[in-house]
Amino acid sequence: MTINVGEIIATTLRSRTGQLADNVSNNCALLKRLDTKGKIKPFTGGSQILQEISYANNATAMMYSGYQALDITPTKVIDAATFDIKQAAVGITISGLEMLKNSGKEQIIDLLDARIEVAEETMKNMISTGVYSDGTNYGGLDITGLQAAVSSTPTTGTYGGFNRATASNAFWRNQSTTFSGLSLTAGSDTIQAAMNNLYLKMIRGTDMPDLILADNTYFRYYLESLQSLVRITDSNSDVGKLGFQSLKYMNSDVVLDGGLIAGSNNSGVSFSGVPTSQMYFLNTKYLHYRPHAERNMIVSDERYSVNQDAVCKLILWAGNLTSSNASLQGVLSAT
Repeated sequence: MTINVGEIIATTLRSRTGQLADNVSNNCALLKRLDTKGKIKPFTGGSQILQEISYANNATAMMYSGYQALDITPTKVIDAATFDIKQAAVGITISGLEMLKNSGKEQIIDLLDARIEVAEETMKNMISTGVYSDGTNYGGLDITGLQAAVSSTPTTGTYGGFNRATASNAFWRNQSTTFSGLSLTAGSDTIQAAMNNLYLKMIRGTDMPDLILADNTYFRYYLESLQSLVRITDSNSDVGKLGFQSLKYMNSDVVLDGGLIAGSNNSGVSFSGVPTSQMYFLNTKYLHYRPHAERNMIVSDERYSVNQDAVCKLILWAGNLTSSNASLQGVLSAT
């Protein structure tokens, strides 16, 4: 009996890629929050991802005082930020020799299950760490993540097609607070003062941060600052239920997420992660995870190499992380 290995790979993968898409969002505190708030929205078509930006008021209002009409000039111009489409792919390969050594269908399936599990973990880690990147890894092919969206130098660089160094684009600069700028030394006795400073910069009426992501150092400082309190964790939040270490600050969840930390993937390839001593204050109402509708963990056709006896299938993803309001995001750093 001839076993169609390519079809077995495809069938096995197709039954798991929907679950993989869910697992990717569950593997990252930010993506889980965006999923909970309905901010994971696939897109179709176009050479770039267009994200309508949202700031100030977009309507001309007429106010009447007695018999006089007052024309209020709108302060918002509807425009769109543009984001490149980024891609990720992980392959599952089985060689001709492996097919011969595992000639039974059950043996092939067992072999493929192990390969697919590794591929899925690799894809989850690639997306999760990409969400926190600055977009420059892999020769600029990485996701345009939080380091680009919420920069520690918000008056420099281009994000979403807007040059933040240009005065007219000041609306597109995120908030930033540094310990050095406050003449403080980072520690458990100063972390809350710095957090208060940044938090107050980000209040716009009812708009305020709902998620704070911290690296090991700043999460530890905040934890130590709360040690005298009896109840400091919140296991009932969407991120807490998934096992992320979660505290509370005002109405925000403060989360320690491994995606922030540098490390290596299952193949031993290192990734940069976020620089140490960072804490992101995020209003996730204005952040969006935009996978392509036709490349959201789909399975490719069989791939063959002219000089290799092997069958390969790819798990494919395309998309990016986008923002519709950069000014309501913030970062706390040392300098």
